[in-house]
This record gives sequence, structure tokens and C-alpha cells, in this order.
Amino acid sequence: MPDMASGWRPRRRLWAMAVVAALVMVAGLAVPAMGSRADDGKPELDHGMRAWSQTWQAAPQKPQQAGFADQTLRMIVHTSIGGERVRIRLSNTFGAAPVLLDGAFVGLLGSGASISGRNVRLTFGGSPGVTLPEGGDVVSDPADLTVPALADLAVSLYLPRDTGPPTGHADFGNAHQTSYIASGDHAAAAAGTAFTGQTRAWFFLSGVSVPSRRAAAVVTLGDSITDGTGSSTDTNSRYPDALARRLAARPQPLRLGVGNAGIGGNELLRTSACCGASPSVLARLDRDVLAQDGVRSVILLAGINDIGGDHHADAASLIAGVQQVATQLRAHGIRVLGGTITPSYGRPGPYGTQQTEDVRQQVNAWVRTADAFDAVVDFDQALRDPEDPRRLRAGYDSGDHLHPSDAGYQAMAEAVPLDQL
Repeated sequence: MPDMASGWRPRRRLWAMAVVAALVMVAGLAVPAMGSRADDGKPELDHGMRAWSQTWQAAPQKPQQAGFADQTLRMIVHTSIGGERVRIRLSNTFGAAPVLLDGAFVGLLGSGASISGRNVRLTFGGSPGVTLPEGGDVVSDPADLTVPALADLAVSLYLPRDTGPPTGHADFGNAHQTSYIASGDHAAAAAGTAFTGQTRAWFFLSGVSVPSRRAAAVVTLGDSITDGTGSSTDTNSRYPDALARRLAARPQPLRLGVGNAGIGGNELLRTSACCGASPSVLARLDRDVLAQDGVRSVILLAGINDIGGDHHADAASLIAGVQQVATQLRAHGIRVLGGTITPSYGRPGPYGTQQTEDVRQQVNAWVRTADAFDAVVDFDQALRDPEDPRRLRAGYDSGDHLHPSDAGYQAMAEAVPLDQL
């Protein structure tokens, strides 16, 4: 593992703004399905000062396939922190029509698609079903299920009518996690025998949160390198997963969940032509960061697709964009850790050219020395080949000369200064 001692630089701390409680959750009462956060994006608190913090996140993407009708989705997600209750966020952000959900359950995953122990019904404003509004999100009521840290959850959704093309999340068609599909309504079933179909995408499910004392969340914001392209399926080997394991292993007064807001092909400045034409990082800040539960800090890693993709952004434009992201987030009292752009030299096409390398180096030089951040994570230093710093180190290269391997993602997580989150 490379020496990370110089991989970050603490910045002037921005004192967090006072947390405003928008909706107070009284013990025994349901949280409304909508409007469960204050307008300024801060986590709500109940009388026991238990902040809702996300334990898992996937950024919604435009539909890339046909929809579902009279089918049950059993989606598998991996938690970062635990809690004594749980609630989920469902997104129809890119839907062309409302979507009817006629049953939702959550439980701990057993083997395959089976549930281990209780499979708990989720409600929405007290109702077992809900309609996801066109272009909107819905948050469930809290459910009584003890959720461990670093555990696999199974979230089951029964969709009785044609959903139309679904909002979901798949990194280049692969979310690096196997989930399951059954014909008919099997959301309540603990057995997994009906779930004969498989998918490597998450549909409609965009967040899972837990209430826990002294808890908050870190959002990792970026492109396919944050999303985990090149990592092994069903192993939770993305860099945010490895970061969650580091945080869980370290005793600390504030427990930090980790949300993954990476999208394959995403650009900082413009809508990408790749992978469902995802909105830029700048355009999705409100949805994927400020609207999420309990966000305390953000790790920003973006720009390589702006340089190597169709738009060929220059260093000045990227620097201005990164600075704009940092300014907006810090105005909401969120700590921002700026990440240096990782190597891509040798990849076929514009990503692997000296021109791309020159722009990358200019941006990284600014990131390392600017006062725009609360800290810097030197991902470039963590991954580069000491013999040729333009390239990924061989052991950290997934093989495409752009995306890290599992070992590379672990090195990225090791580069994050935990005391700056």
C-alpha cells in the first residue's frame, strides 16, 4: 500500500450550521411518506436526538430497459451503519407516469433470495401501498427491524401494474450486485424459491436510512470510479464499501454511514451522452446530496469524463465547476473533501492521451493547493504507478487503464482521512 501520509491536507474547518428539525418523530407515530426532511437538507431529529442517517444509497438514473407488471423485485443492498429501525426511499425521478406499489417488505438476507428471520412490512403514511408520483420520491414510515452494520438487506417491492420504463441504478448495466425478480406477488415471502429471475440493477430503490444516536452520513459523489466499475460482483468492493468498513472498524464518537452517489459516465459540468444521459454533478446536487438523510460530508471525485469524453473540458472550466460544487455544499454546512482525478493514460481513445493527462495534472495541482475544501483526498497519489505516474499502478488497474481493481478501490478508501469526515 502506498504511503498516504501526504495524501491529504486539512483545511480551515467550516462550523456546521445548526440542525433544524423539520418534522419531529414522536415515538410510536409514523413518519409521513413525503416531506421527511427540512427544506435546507439537514437531518430531522426526534425527541431522543436520533438523527436519520442513510446507511445505503444509489443515485437514480434514467430508464435503460422496459418496466415491470405483476412482478416482485427483491433488491439486495449492503448497509454501512446499523440502527434499531429502518426506512427506505423510493424514486420515480425519471418516470413518465405514476407507479403503483402494492406491497413492500424488508428483511435481512439469507442465502440466495431468501430472508433470514423476519420479513417486515413497510408502510407509507400508514398504508401498505403507495403511488410513486411522476418525477418524485416517496419515503416509507419507519419499520421495526434491527439492522446491523455491514449487513445485506433484502427490500421486496410488488408492482401490480405496468410501471413503464423504471427509474433505477445500473453502472453500465451492472450495479455489481445480484438482485432478484419473481412473477406475481411474493414480497411477503421469506423463501426465495419464486425469485427465478436475476438482475444486476436496483429499480426504484434509492436509499435506506436508520435512526441512530450520534450518527451522520458521508456521500461519495462522482462517476463510474465512485460507482465501482471494474469491481467484483456481490463482494461490495467499491471504494465507498471499503470506506464503510474502515469507519466501522474504528471506534469514534460519531458513527458515519456511507452513501454512494456515483453514476457511470457522469460528468461534472454537463449532461453525459453516456449511460442514460445522466444529469451533471452540478445539476444533481440537490437530489443526490442535499435531499439525503443526515449528510455531514461529501467526497467529490469528478472530471475525468469531462476531459476524456465528448466535451473535452479545459482545466479552467473544471476548476470553476469543482469550486462551485464545494461552495454550494459548504453553504449548507456540509464538509467537502476534494479528490484528485485518477490516471487514465494508456486507455484507448481520448482518455489515454497526453492532452487529457495535461489537463488532469493542472486540475490536480489546483485541488491539492486550493482553499475550496475542508480536506483533500489524493486518489491520484494512491493509485498511480510510481514508475509512470500517468498510469494506474498495474495491481490497481482493472484492465481497462481507467477503472481500479478491487485492490485499487481498497487503496482509494485507505487514502481517505477519516478524521476529516
